[in-house]
Amino acid sequence: MSNNHHNALHRRHFNSAQDSVDAINQLQDHASYRLAFADHSFLLQDELRHVRLQLEYLKPQLVLEQHGIDATLVVFGSARFLAPEAAKAALEQAEIALEKMPEDHHLQQKVQQAKRHLVNSRYYQASRDFAYLVAEHSQRKPEEKLTIISGGGPGIMEAANRGAMEAGSASIGLNIVLPKEQHPNPYITPEFCFQFHYFAIRKMHFLQRARALVAFPGGFGTLDELFETLTLLQTKKAEAVPVVLYDETFWRQLINFDLLVETGVISASDLALISFVDTPQQAWQVIRDFYQLANI
Repeated sequence: MSNNHHNALHRRHFNSAQDSVDAINQLQDHASYRLAFADHSFLLQDELRHVRLQLEYLKPQLVLEQHGIDATLVVFGSARFLAPEAAKAALEQAEIALEKMPEDHHLQQKVQQAKRHLVNSRYYQASRDFAYLVAEHSQRKPEEKLTIISGGGPGIMEAANRGAMEAGSASIGLNIVLPKEQHPNPYITPEFCFQFHYFAIRKMHFLQRARALVAFPGGFGTLDELFETLTLLQTKKAEAVPVVLYDETFWRQLINFDLLVETGVISASDLALISFVDTPQQAWQVIRDFYQLANI
């Protein structure tokens, strides 16, 4: 097709000034006319993934820098644990329902599940108490301030943000877009409530300012973050920080650390990266001893 013919196809004839105005409006409404940074469809193309990665890193980075947050304390653990009061109420409701239909197999299972939630609620309370200790210290000793940071969701994450809020301190939540809708817990400080699409960028922000990591019992996500952190510390890709595992019995039953040493896949010295604790006070003491923080 010749250039002249091509131009003829796109040549416009306007019978009135209004036709010209309408044409201009149509051009301004077209996707091609949008500013690149305001064009959602453009930014979501595969070719723009590197730009999205950069933006997702920069947004929290700039906000945290502007607020002078450079030392965080990471709390991980199951999103499925309930607060004691919620677990107790759920068990009472399940037992009432079962009393009316004692042969109902589904209701029997629901009672057993509610009992398990009530037992596990002690971890929620422990996370809440631990975060309170950290935040209270940070309030009294701002020069030793550590800001609680969690994954932003329910369970252990909610408890950590809640404890910090109850002590009058700000806390951070790094939420992630998941196939099953995830929403932030209400205890995160609003200006520090972030949302991520990419796990990799979220992980960077978890560890970039981390001065310690406390892992409560949890599932795949908790294990993922735990072993990634341990790998970075083991390989000297990150500076040494305390890694505290809450409830020694749980963790030793879940992972045979001694077997890893016996089979030679890790060194005995690698176990020094981990500290086991059984109370919020012990967890805070490990971190306080590591950094020689003031006793107040």
